[in-house]
Amino acid sequence: MAHSDSDSSTMRPNPKQLVDFFSRSLTSFHSSPDVFRILCTLPHAGAEPVSRPASGVRRLVVLDSSFNPPTRAHAEMARSALKWASSSSSYSEGASFSSSSHSDGTRLMLLLSVNNADKAPKPASFPVRLGMMEGFGRDLLGSLGDVGTEIDLAVTTMPYFHDKARVISESWMYSSSSEGREPEQVFLAGFDTVIRIFNPKYYGDGGMRAALGPFFERARLRVTMRTDDEWGGEEEQREYVRGLGEGRLDDVGGDVAWAGRVDLVEGRGDGVSSSKVRDMVKRGEKEGLERLVDGEVMGWIEGEGLYRE
Repeated sequence: MAHSDSDSSTMRPNPKQLVDFFSRSLTSFHSSPDVFRILCTLPHAGAEPVSRPASGVRRLVVLDSSFNPPTRAHAEMARSALKWASSSSSYSEGASFSSSSHSDGTRLMLLLSVNNADKAPKPASFPVRLGMMEGFGRDLLGSLGDVGTEIDLAVTTMPYFHDKARVISESWMYSSSSEGREPEQVFLAGFDTVIRIFNPKYYGDGGMRAALGPFFERARLRVTMRTDDEWGGEEEQREYVRGLGEGRLDDVGGDVAWAGRVDLVEGRGDGVSSSKVRDMVKRGEKEGLERLVDGEVMGWIEGEGLYRE
């Protein structure tokens, strides 16, 4: 569903100005030693986005994607996670969350990896993807219907979840000096990503525990189960996670405790990938696209002529 300007306290920026803003922001980022940076925070009232410091964050929900383009499935993952995070009492330090407000210690990050600085990304440039993320975030705020949620748009050069969690933590952007602790990070992922995370081939000898041990100390995975045949049914996917808790990875440096940091949630029956959206646009199948992307993202696809080739 598309949302009007009145659906949230945000103001619709000019697309050209947004692309220019994000181009300048990325140039600054790539010319710095930084490996992680927050570029802006939603909602914003000015013509140009700005970032705002975060305080009192107890759970940071991280939607890490190529956003090429952001889809309704991405939005549903974020909404579901925010609802869970703000109502759950399972935070490791015993914090309580109000079920009526996402703002009670919960914040959302849209994270884009931009590690190929010397290679022009296809088929949408990073500044344009960030523009779509900004519009996606404003549509998401409108659908949440509250005024407390804040969304950070951030970039990193880190390729893997465990590295991303580490640099977010080391940035100290979300740490509470008064309470002396950092927020629990909740990374949203599809089941296919989980298979890769627990694949020993991505780690050297002893590398899996060295990489994932610190990751699961500061983060958990909220996994949307796949509904296609490639990964089996939901029971097979649940069985895979149960196997993690029964020592399946012991021989390659795994830890049975990690299974307790993996939460499985049901996927939407009409789950959709960004590649499906790109294919539909390329084939000129405009009918049905509005079911797959929200209004702001659709505006970017049409206005910038994205994915036609």
